[in-house]
Amino acid sequence: MTGRGEQPGATDPLGEALATAVHRTGAMAGSVYVLDPEEPVLSLVVMCGTAVDAAEPWWRMPLAAQAPLPESVREERLVWVGCQEDMARRYPRAAMAFPFQLAMAATPLRGVSRCWGALVLLWPPSRPDHLTLRRRGHIVFSARRIARVLDEAAQPPAIPERPRLVPVHHPDAGPGRSARAVSGFVERLPLGALALDLEGRVSFANAAAVELLGRSAEQLLGTLPWQSLPWLDTPDWADTYRTAVSSREPLAMTVLRPPDRRLDFRLYADDSGVSVLITPSPTAAQPGRQSPDAPPAGTPSTGRIYRLMHLAAALTETVSVQDVIDLTADQVLPAFGARGMIMSTAEAGRLRAIGHRGYDSDVIAHLEGLPIDADLTPVGRALVTGAPSFFANREELTRSYPGAPQISDKQAWAILPLITSGHPIGCCVLAYDHPHVFTAGERSVLTPLAGLIAQALDRARLYDAKHNLAHALQQTLLPHTLPTMNGLDVAARYLPGSYGIEVGGDFYDLIRLTDTTAAAVIGDVQGHDVTAAALMGQVRTAVHSHATAGATPDEVLTRTDRDLADLDAGRFATCLYAHLDLARHQAVLASAGHPPPLLRPPGGQGHVVDIDPGPPLGFGLGASYPVTTVSVPVGAVLALYTDGLVEIPGTDIGRTTADLARHLTASGDLALHHLIDSLVQHTRPTGRHADDIALLLLQPTNGATDPR
Repeated sequence: MTGRGEQPGATDPLGEALATAVHRTGAMAGSVYVLDPEEPVLSLVVMCGTAVDAAEPWWRMPLAAQAPLPESVREERLVWVGCQEDMARRYPRAAMAFPFQLAMAATPLRGVSRCWGALVLLWPPSRPDHLTLRRRGHIVFSARRIARVLDEAAQPPAIPERPRLVPVHHPDAGPGRSARAVSGFVERLPLGALALDLEGRVSFANAAAVELLGRSAEQLLGTLPWQSLPWLDTPDWADTYRTAVSSREPLAMTVLRPPDRRLDFRLYADDSGVSVLITPSPTAAQPGRQSPDAPPAGTPSTGRIYRLMHLAAALTETVSVQDVIDLTADQVLPAFGARGMIMSTAEAGRLRAIGHRGYDSDVIAHLEGLPIDADLTPVGRALVTGAPSFFANREELTRSYPGAPQISDKQAWAILPLITSGHPIGCCVLAYDHPHVFTAGERSVLTPLAGLIAQALDRARLYDAKHNLAHALQQTLLPHTLPTMNGLDVAARYLPGSYGIEVGGDFYDLIRLTDTTAAAVIGDVQGHDVTAAALMGQVRTAVHSHATAGATPDEVLTRTDRDLADLDAGRFATCLYAHLDLARHQAVLASAGHPPPLLRPPGGQGHVVDIDPGPPLGFGLGASYPVTTVSVPVGAVLALYTDGLVEIPGTDIGRTTADLARHLTASGDLALHHLIDSLVQHTRPTGRHADDIALLLLQPTNGATDPR
């Protein structure tokens, strides 16, 4: 690992390649991220031009995050963000955690046989916010050079606990600069002056700074300010320092030096470090507030408060309990450098793990069912008292809980009770592979973050309960199995909507009439609630009754329309009824305002069946329902579906349906159970759909014979 101030060279080709990339592109800072082989995370391994600690919130980034860096890797393309406004528009979550007026480029590091990760470069706000062809060329060339270095390495770079820092290439300073004259000038100044290197350590302190800070030069040099000055160990200092280093804008803050002396700090950063000017505060400003005569700050302080906002925004989008577990594992673990998580709830006085990451299943099995005993485990105490606890190493845990089972190799833990409305509903444990000292800043974020997770989890548990109830109701109303018929292959799918209670009025059915005839039905009752589902069950029963009584397709719809009107439910339903004659290889269709079916002849082109629909069911108008007869030979595919499959906001439904017919053609001779999944995937590639979907595929096969 390259030490502080060590010049990258032949022993560090990756660091040298990064420093060259920063210099060649004119960037002020750059970073190399690599894909973690053990989890879907991008890890920062080497950086240049900015402080390691200032970038700590971004040392690890989930590959699934909606941000420029992960997107560049997922889509294998250069992502350019020219300014903060562009960031807020395209990546609103990332903008909260990175609120700097900077330009950014993220480009994948594509090697000979794999993508290693990504190169990230930053430019100050004074640069143009557009990407020129010249700059793009330099970025792409630099990424190729770094990827070549990674290709030539004997093995993938190890993921460090802490990224290493390499210096920026600077032109040689001109002659005639007198170090003694500069030193004398600074010592004569009546204000305190500190110099911090890019790792945030004090590299110079003049006499005035020593007097104002109350520490000798020997106590200050080589330390991080919050180590030698404990009263600077605050989120305000960390956030102000991080913002100054990241944005290169001058910042100011007022800090209370105990017991009652207030000092004004002004921070000026560039790619070589940070200059800090210190003066006694002329006002009674509160600690952490900007002094009135301070230079204007370019951006508000960031860091932990923005990380908290980012995670809070992400938690509002979670729906199910599994969503909350996955988000916590994907976002919180990388943000705080943890490598393991267990989320558990309390049931009947015992712990039940509902999700975990970074632990073997046998470890979770040993923890499952432990009693909630405040004297036995820190989790039990957290649930009883509602207070979080932090253990920097195994010795601290053993001293406090000598009887706690030690069944994993983790070395540090944050035990966070999940409390909502004053009641603990569970506990979230973050674990580390190595000893970890929890700073005041980390504790100040983890505690309220646990509250946000608890609210999201409580909401998700209620949603899951409603969803399970709705799903159970839906399953009782849809056919458990479809009848098997000699000479007919069938495949069916019902997909609930991705939002809301996830229950609706879509239904399908296949009714065996004789050995060679059957009725295929698909329909959609208006609404997405329990009432729609119950009414759907009545419509399906009515259709089944009329079909088995020998009614023709038009008569089935007419009678069902009357039945639904008599119920006075105040809702209507669409329905498509198909009478299949397998011996004659034909189908008689009748539609009550339902989308037309698709038909793909054997070896032919899929197309929309031209059918004349009647009005939807439920109006009781006594309307007639025209019938259409189509040929359905052996090997043909007849597709019946509801509008949730083809209705996409902002897109003409006719175009969507025609595109689905083309995909039906292109799917070739897929088996029906594969074909039905392919059709759904084609129209809903993300798996998210506001409306529920029903789909029924029918394919005559050899086997049916004409009874005549």
